[in-house]
Amino acid sequence: MYRVYTLVTQTADTCMPSSQFNRLTTCLAQTAQLLPSSCALCGESDENILCDACRSNHFCNQQMRCSICALPIFAPSATDTESPPLCGECIATPPSFDRTIVACNYVAPADQLVLALKFAHQLMLAPLLSNLLRDAVLGNVNQTLPDLLTAVPLGQKRLQERGFNQAVEIGRPLSKQLGIRFQANLLERTRETQQQSSLHPDARHKNMRRAFVPNERFLEEIKGRHIGVVDDVITTGTTMNEIAITLKRFGAIRVSNYVFARTLPH
Repeated sequence: MYRVYTLVTQTADTCMPSSQFNRLTTCLAQTAQLLPSSCALCGESDENILCDACRSNHFCNQQMRCSICALPIFAPSATDTESPPLCGECIATPPSFDRTIVACNYVAPADQLVLALKFAHQLMLAPLLSNLLRDAVLGNVNQTLPDLLTAVPLGQKRLQERGFNQAVEIGRPLSKQLGIRFQANLLERTRETQQQSSLHPDARHKNMRRAFVPNERFLEEIKGRHIGVVDDVITTGTTMNEIAITLKRFGAIRVSNYVFARTLPH
């Protein structure tokens, strides 16, 4: 039912007046509540796709993180709140993006949500991931929300193989939840790249170098703007850094990453 809900609402959103769309989503949500359901993580019977226990255990207790790359760090002092916390790497060699906010670490069992979305085509999980990411975004104080949201683009070959871009599926509902316009096609890939996860860290920079360009139709929407970039997982940050370089080259004044999960260093 959740997959039907997601597919129907995505289609309706493009061709329905907002009043009719809101009535449709309300009706579908009410129908879904009448059907048997279970938690996506623990499998226990629950009316929600994620039970309260799993939400509390895996997503509500946010660690202290580097404000730029979102790696967990130890705060130098519990009372030192005047400046955002930074990790040693971001102090020594700051990336081109300005901030990263994540909902969780990419560890079991939360990683199963990403794997199920990407590789098992469980599209009904995308609104859940965006909901958890929204909570993390709104839970961060002293931040300015972006003017525009976009998603990390997939290459055409991988998009055809998968049938969808998971970053877009997360970004679309996130934009509605935050009240920020979403432009899925703001960026394009210039070429097919290898899977970053399959490469040595030293090869990842070469793999992503100049792999993105702005869509010419939206160049004016980048200039002077704060752009938020949505993705499912951030590992070394190489992809997000290349995107930030590209956006700032074309006039963006700030780039923030909104990513569901953060891979921890090995």
